[in-house]
Amino acid sequence: MLRALALAALLIAPLPAAGQAALYMAEEAGCLWCARWNAEIGPIYPKTGEGRAAPLVRYDLNADDPGIEFARRVHYTPTFILVEDGRELGRIEGYPGEDFFWGLLGMLMSENGIFFDEAG
Repeated sequence: MLRALALAALLIAPLPAAGQAALYMAEEAGCLWCARWNAEIGPIYPKTGEGRAAPLVRYDLNADDPGIEFARRVHYTPTFILVEDGRELGRIEGYPGEDFFWGLLGMLMSENGIFFDEAG
């Protein structure tokens, strides 16, 4: 059932346009840190400047092909991989909590010239 819901979400979730950044989230069933991210960040992410600049693309680490050749294999869930034009720009391995997540993501985006409206 969960796998079917995840697949349905992937099918209806818009993929980023060419030249737009995306934030890929590698997750897997039973991942407690994924669940925590989903509870704390998931509902608000698309409404933020970061979420508009780099829409979230979720994929199941053990079942889905993200369609991107990452710089290296993903070992941990969740792993957040910033991608632009099919190229990995950087990643956040694990979920360090809400405050650290936003700071790390902001630095990652800034270092790669991906700017966003903080006002939302």
